[in-house]
Amino acid sequence: MTRIEQIINDVIAAEGGYSNDPDDAGGETNFGITVAVARENGYSGPMKAMPRDVAVAIYKRRYVQDPKFDSVLALDSDIGFELIDTGVNMGPTQAALFLQRWLNGFNDTGSRYQTLFVDGRLGNVSMAALAAFLKWRGTDGKEVLLRALNSAQALRYLEIAENKASQKKYLYGWMLNRVEMA
Repeated sequence: MTRIEQIINDVIAAEGGYSNDPDDAGGETNFGITVAVARENGYSGPMKAMPRDVAVAIYKRRYVQDPKFDSVLALDSDIGFELIDTGVNMGPTQAALFLQRWLNGFNDTGSRYQTLFVDGRLGNVSMAALAAFLKWRGTDGKEVLLRALNSAQALRYLEIAENKASQKKYLYGWMLNRVEMA
């Protein structure tokens, strides 16, 4: 099993099976794939009957390859996993924004790597900045970056719950199952 397959299996295990909670903004979901995302990706059948392999293909394309999180995995599998997991739950753009913001914040005097345009899209400049950061800061830097990404994710969950009372019932579970502090 490849690292990407393992990550997708872990995400599916965390997301669970079929759900149709009226308070869930995503509506009907199966394996964590919302009905809207399933339809955007060509699945037209009942969500309850969506095959697991359809969900895996959607995860691989939409949450790994399209946002270039597979390139992050090539640099560091833990950071890549964190971006994929956050991207599944908050959208890949949000996960990429977190990374870009923290890389800019950690860029010391701005001389370690090029300052990033924070647009939620990972390209060559973002990847070069991540590689330079990891080379510069090493193992400690990786752990600090993982804490930072998880902290941003945690704060975003709190903001979601504060802004929409119906989402408060999910807050504890999000923190328990999605936010890991290194």
